[in-house]
Amino acid sequence: MSDQTPPQGDRIAKVLSRAGIASRRDAEKMIAEGRVRVNGKVLETPAVKVTAADKILVDDKPVGTPDAPRLWLYHKPTGLVTTDKDEKGRTTIYDKLPEEMPRVMSVGRLDLNSEGLLILTNDGGVKRQLELPATGWLRRYRVRINGSVSEAKLDVLRKGITVEGTRYMPMDVTFDRQQGANAWLTIAIREGKNREIRRTMDALGVKVNRLIRVSYGPFQIGNLEAGQVEEVKQRVVKDQLGLEKRPTPKRRRKGPSSHGPKS
Repeated sequence: MSDQTPPQGDRIAKVLSRAGIASRRDAEKMIAEGRVRVNGKVLETPAVKVTAADKILVDDKPVGTPDAPRLWLYHKPTGLVTTDKDEKGRTTIYDKLPEEMPRVMSVGRLDLNSEGLLILTNDGGVKRQLELPATGWLRRYRVRINGSVSEAKLDVLRKGITVEGTRYMPMDVTFDRQQGANAWLTIAIREGKNREIRRTMDALGVKVNRLIRVSYGPFQIGNLEAGQVEEVKQRVVKDQLGLEKRPTPKRRRKGPSSHGPKS
């Protein structure tokens, strides 16, 4: 039996994620780029565990103790991308968030032309938890299509559909009303695959020309106006996520990374 004691603490990527610096995947990229130091030494691998006693720097700025997990509801307008940086130079949601907001990450995405509810969090562990398929929170959308679609075609979505080799699970679909050349539907899904609603509606022969997410699990967009942000009360966060109460640490300095990573 080995006499060596296993290293204590958590892996560095997990610590950076918990501190809201970046997702674990992006934290590993930062390490590969030589941007992370622990106790004065540039890390060359993410296979390192750290404790509260270790001094961590990202881009030469200290990483403090993680804040308590927090959630915000954000009404994303159209025309914004849900990434921290965009290779095409387009405006991101993080460019439009209030300046007093701490560093946050989005739970999942809404594409450029979609709008409605996004959940933001300062905690990489919470982000990961809410994005896991096992969490299975229902995401509800109001969907406007050009033209109309029969109940028979909607039954295809209700039973599950395969589009270009990708299998989409059964959806809850309601035909709400015809409005001139357009029709409104309410669609609820649990998986949230990339552009799931747009691709499945394309497969039915109709185009989505407006897509609004109105709820994500227990969280509703309510009367939140486009561009507005509202923090979820801590007791609600703990109740919905099953989080233990954590002490609120001293306010830490913001790190150098942008508000949030790609999800």
